Amino acid sequence: MKKERAWPQFIRNLLIMVGSRSRPQLRRPTWIIVLLSIVCVFLVAAYVYPPRSPSSCSLFSSSGCGGRINDLPPAAQSRQLTDAEVESRVVINEILNYYPVITKKPKVAFLFLTPSSLPFERLWHMFFKGHEGKFSVYVHASKDKPTHVSPYFVGRDIHSAPVGWGKISMVEAERRLLANALLDPDNQHFVLLSESCIPVRRFDFVYNYLLLTNVSFIDSYVDPGPHGNGRYIEYMLPEVEKKDFRKGSQWFSMKRQHAIIVMADSLYFTKFKHHCRPNMEGNRNCYADEHYLPTFFTMLDPGGIANWSVTYVDWSEGKWHPRSFRARDVTYQVMKNIAYIDESPHFTSDAKRTVVITPCVLNGSKRSCYLFARKFFPETQERLIQLYSNSTIF
Repeated sequence: MKKERAWPQFIRNLLIMVGSRSRPQLRRPTWIIVLLSIVCVFLVAAYVYPPRSPSSCSLFSSSGCGGRINDLPPAAQSRQLTDAEVESRVVINEILNYYPVITKKPKVAFLFLTPSSLPFERLWHMFFKGHEGKFSVYVHASKDKPTHVSPYFVGRDIHSAPVGWGKISMVEAERRLLANALLDPDNQHFVLLSESCIPVRRFDFVYNYLLLTNVSFIDSYVDPGPHGNGRYIEYMLPEVEKKDFRKGSQWFSMKRQHAIIVMADSLYFTKFKHHCRPNMEGNRNCYADEHYLPTFFTMLDPGGIANWSVTYVDWSEGKWHPRSFRARDVTYQVMKNIAYIDESPHFTSDAKRTVVITPCVLNGSKRSCYLFARKFFPETQERLIQLYSNSTIF
C-alpha cells in the first residue's frame, strides 16, 4: 500500500514544482523534457500498478481493451424488456464480463451423447493416449449401459435419461453432460460428440485450436425456408422474435463461460421446450437441438461464437439426414479433404436452395474448419485406425 501511495504523491510534488510561479520561467526545451518525464512516469506507474477491478480496462492488459467480451447487445427499441428478460440478461452479462478462472492444467471435456456403447472407442483411445491430464471424458448413454474397451472411458458414464430424436430431451441430455463436466474446474472447453463422430486431427492440434481462442464454435445461420424460419411460432414472443431465430448443427464446442450461461438459462430454454417441438399446430415440426443454442447465443453474445461447428457433416445430398460414410468411402484423400476444408457451407431450405458460405477465420487468419467428423458407420473403424497410425493428415 505504501508503494501504491508513493507514486501519486511524487506526481503531485512534481506538478507543484513545475507549476510554481516563484521559480524562474523554464525555457521551451526544458518544458518539453519535464512534460515527457511526467508522461513516462504515468506510463511506468500504469504498467507496475494496473487496475485491480475486473471491470477496468488496462492498456497493458494481455487481452487489451477489446479482448474481453462486450456487454450484451442493447435491447430493441421497439419494445420494453420483460422482467424475466432483464433478470436473465443481468445474470448472463455478469458471467460474460467476469474474468474466467485461470487453471494451471486446462482440460478439454469430451461429451459423448450415445444410445449405448461407442463403436469408435478404440480409435478415441489412440487419440487420447499420451495426453493424460489434458482431457476428461463423459458418456451419456440414453438406452443401454455401454461396455467400454478403453480405460479412458471406464467409470466415465453419467446419470442418463431416454432421449427422443428431435425432442427437448436431446437438449436436456446436452445440459446434463455440461453440468457434470462443469464440476471439474480444470475443464475449460466442452465438445459435444455423437457415437458416429471421429477425430480428423491429432490431439495436440485439437487442444491448441480450442484453448488458444476466445470463442465458442456454435453453428448459427439464417434459413428463410420451411426447415428454418418456417419452424418459428409466435408463441415465442416477446422474448424470441422471428428476426432472431437461427438454425445450426447441435454438435457444439464451447468455452467454460458459455457452458455456465447455458446452465444458468431458464427463460429461453423454457420457451424452446414448450414452443419448439415436433407436431406443433399448423403441421410445424421444430427441433430444439437445431435452434435453441444458435438462437440463444446470436441474441445474447453474437460476437462470442464462430458461427460454425468444428464437427464436419455432409448435407450436400439434400436429404433429411446427412451423408453416411462406409468403409469403402474412407480413403486417405477423403480424410485429407475434410481436414483441410477452410469454409463452412450452410444449405437453406427455401426454393432457391442457397449455399451460405462462412469462412473459418480465427484471430484474423483463415484456418481449417473441422476437428471431428460424422456420420461414420462402425465398419470404418479398422480403416480409420490404419490411417490414423500411418498417415500425417491428422
